[in-house]
This record gives sequence, C-alpha cells and structure tokens, in this order.
Amino acid sequence: MRILVTGGNGQVGYELRRTLAPLGEVMAPGRDQCDMASADSVRACIRTVKPDLIVNAAAYTAVDKAEQEPDLAMAVNGIAPGVMAEEANILGAALIHYSTDYIFDGSKGSPYVEDDAACPMSVYGETKWAGEEAVRGVAKRYLILRTSWVYGVRGQNFLLTIRRLARERQELSIVADQIGSPTWSRMIAETTGLMLAYSAGHQTELLADCTGTYHLTSVGQTSWHGFAKVLLALDPDRASHQLQTLTAINTEQYPTPAQRPKYSLLNNNKLARQFGLQLPDWNDCLALASAA
Repeated sequence: MRILVTGGNGQVGYELRRTLAPLGEVMAPGRDQCDMASADSVRACIRTVKPDLIVNAAAYTAVDKAEQEPDLAMAVNGIAPGVMAEEANILGAALIHYSTDYIFDGSKGSPYVEDDAACPMSVYGETKWAGEEAVRGVAKRYLILRTSWVYGVRGQNFLLTIRRLARERQELSIVADQIGSPTWSRMIAETTGLMLAYSAGHQTELLADCTGTYHLTSVGQTSWHGFAKVLLALDPDRASHQLQTLTAINTEQYPTPAQRPKYSLLNNNKLARQFGLQLPDWNDCLALASAA
C-alpha cells in the first residue's frame, strides 16, 4: 500500500510516519512539494504520488492567529481536505482526516457524540468544520477522526510550552474552567494504525464498511490547570524548574482573540463499538509520553 501522509513533520504526522510504516510505503512530502494553502499544489502532489491511502495530518492550528488569518486557515483546514477527497475518489483511494473538539461550543454539559450539532466559536473551529463537511460531501471511503488537546514531545503544544515557562518563570496562571481530555499524538497515530489494520483484515476494500466520523481522545477529563499540574510533576527535567506558584484562574481572567469551548469532552463509544478499541486514560498516556 502506498500511503501519503501530509503534515509529516507535525505532532501527529511524525508519529504516523513510524506507526504506518509496517502497513506499506509511507511518503511524507514537505511543504515545498505539498503546500496545503494551495489547492493546485495539493492536487499535483497527490497525482504524483498516486497513493492508495491519504492521511491528512496537516492543519492550521494557531487558534488565536486564525482570527487574523481566516483565509489562510480556511485554505488549509477547509479547502484542502475537500481537494484530497476529490483526488482520492479519482484514484480509488481511501482518506483519513483529523478534526477537533473545537467544532463544538461546549454548552452540552456531557461528552459530545459524533452526531451532535456543530457550533464552532472561532475561525479555527469554523474552518475545521468546513473541512469535515468537504470530506463527508465528496469522499467515498474515509475516516474523520476528531481529537482534542493534542500534545507530544515535539512541535508546538501546551506540554512543551508549560515546561519551558516553568524553567523561565516563578509564577504561572492557568485556566481552570475549560474541561477536556489531553490526547497524546502517539496514541492518535497508534489508534489510527489499529483502525486500518482492523479494516484491512475485515473488509474487501480499505475503510469500505467503517466509513464515517469517529471521536478519538484519551479517556478521562481535566482542566488546563490540572493538565499543567500533572505534566510538570512528570517532567523529567523538573529539577531545572524555577516555578514556585501555579495559580488556577477562569477564562475571563485570561482573554484570548479566539473563544474556546468550556467543556469539550468527546465520547469514544462509537470507535469502541466499530473497532473494538478501548482507549487509555490521559494520565497513563502522559506518564508514557514523559518517559519516552
């Protein structure tokens, strides 16, 4: 199987390159070969590679900056996935696309299921929802995998930012009234690989009978403050911390250009029913990631 991974240098893409290697030939072109902001570049890349499977791990993820760059965010998050879906159909290929809990407004008060109505509160959320709709409206064989609060040991993410700040500052104030589930990039990649292996073993065409949208996050919940407290305690470099005080604050005390949902837990039951996979608790994943 020829597998095209976009965003191969990102948090999830980097892990996918290793995880999917046993399933076939993995190709992860850089931006010079596959510019996600250019529909023409995306088409040309896919037509050159001629993959059997496209895994789109590329995204515009600067949530606050997207408020000032809505056109660029839409090109990467909203338009490019639709182009991939069109090209996948032409090639007879399958498509995997990653989305986010930020398509919801956080008002439900219980874990979101896949069929709950989207109501994004930010440009980032709007563009990710547009990408989902583009894939669903075009692709014949696909998985849309919604995840949340993604972190890893490379790239730019909350874990690395907080650990860096802990070495630089004596005091930090972290939002404690936004609730979600931190999800390790490696767990996302490994679960994706297991889903593909299941499909390859049970279906005549890859993803033919499991096409659809699934939630893929760690089990359990916490706040950004709770996440920070645990990740700092597990930091292998914690001896270098200058941090003395970690203060819990509310969203109103830390205004940002983009609004974020206060409750964005995702229910993983559909994934468990279809693929027989039970996802791990976020605390366990964080411990593994910290020791990696």
